[in-house]
Amino acid sequence: MESNNIFDVIILGAGAAGLTAGIYLSRAKTRTLILNEGMVGGQIVLTHEVANYPGVENISGYQLATTMKKQALSFGCEIKQNIKISKLDLSGKIKTVFVGEEKYTAKAVIVATGGRSRELNAEGEDTFKGRGISYCATCDGDFYTGMDIIVVGGGNSALEEAVALTTYAKTVTIVHQFDHFQAFEHAIETAKNNDKIRFILSSKIENFKGEEKLQKVVIKNLEDGTKNEMLIDGVFILIGYQPNSEKFKEHVTINKYGEIPTDLKMTTNLPGVFAAGDIREKQIRQIATAVSDGAIAAINAIEYIQK
Repeated sequence: MESNNIFDVIILGAGAAGLTAGIYLSRAKTRTLILNEGMVGGQIVLTHEVANYPGVENISGYQLATTMKKQALSFGCEIKQNIKISKLDLSGKIKTVFVGEEKYTAKAVIVATGGRSRELNAEGEDTFKGRGISYCATCDGDFYTGMDIIVVGGGNSALEEAVALTTYAKTVTIVHQFDHFQAFEHAIETAKNNDKIRFILSSKIENFKGEEKLQKVVIKNLEDGTKNEMLIDGVFILIGYQPNSEKFKEHVTINKYGEIPTDLKMTTNLPGVFAAGDIREKQIRQIATAVSDGAIAAINAIEYIQK
């Protein structure tokens, strides 16, 4: 194996958590490699405008991710993107990651592969992501002030976020595929008692339409098959979250939701393996919390390899 492939720390994932860890590690003169299976930035790049990240105004998710990447590179962090991880061995003192036939080793690994919001897989959904379709009410709610929006989902998160969105939106329509909700009774009653919220049950969005941005949706009634077009300014799809943890099931402890449990030092059940960001077992998933996780994981990874 080439000496160029021997690192102190390998970070898997280049979202907010992974890039932050890369910045902290490389600035501390720790030889660091970030491996990312897609485009650098993770979920951040899907956000049209980031308005709630402290100290930053009027920046797109893509720009913020690009700035983080530049910072990491400027301190000497190596980044390989759009690769495919073929094999892992995280159990020994030296951790091994294969990209195809290429072998990389490190004394510690930080898993920061993030996750993804569950999608409807409806026609036009990919086209209007970030241009009328959002998966995060906290991130994007204020962009729809005074507008008519839809929330898709019937769990606690969907109903609670629908109520929260009435702070900004003119109207909120909840579209749910069943004739009943899966949320707690309190969440259901709160939504029903809100004058800005109306409901379309036993229905699903079949198609998203528009020009430069989303303008209307086609809603299908699942009981009688009828379809109706509805003019709309935005749609929030809140039907759950899926961590990108499939590759790690045979290596670290993973809970029933697919999340990796850690302690406050971001340590997993395996010595020298840390987890940070949206893949970690946690309540809140925001850029700010991912950055925090990345910094904590990096500092503790440094402490681990120094021992």
